Amino acid sequence: MRRRLVLPLLAAAVLSARHAAAQVGQRAVDFPRSSLVIESSGRTHRFTVEVADNDQRRALGLMHRDSMPADHGMVFDFKQDQPVAMWMRNTRIPLDMLFIDRDGRVVNIHARAVPFDETSIHSDGPVRGVLELNGGTASRLGLKAGDTVRHAIFRNAAP
Repeated sequence: MRRRLVLPLLAAAVLSARHAAAQVGQRAVDFPRSSLVIESSGRTHRFTVEVADNDQRRALGLMHRDSMPADHGMVFDFKQDQPVAMWMRNTRIPLDMLFIDRDGRVVNIHARAVPFDETSIHSDGPVRGVLELNGGTASRLGLKAGDTVRHAIFRNAAP
């Protein structure tokens, strides 16, 4: 009798441990948080962002997440001006991507990137960073190329 009870419990424990290890592997990267402001058409929009400022953080980005609060995002800091290509591998939520130059000017926006799509999404020239917001945010707020993003990684200083 005990043997019949122990085997299913042991199997459940092993599966649970594997699931937990997979979750830890996906979330083992710790992202610093900070404030970011977008100035657009005379309006100011505030966000709390996670900062992807090293290879490990940039590689993981927003992968494996089921949701993100409306006033949150992730800013990718490439540390230097360069053409950038992003993708949506293992990313479950649609995203708007704002490509931003070193002075905090939005160079271009890719709206509503499709979850799991591995097609490259390119900046229109060299950028210092990319801001990812929930899909549809850029349209809802009327964001456009030429808007200003204020954050510590850009020359125009933190908000």
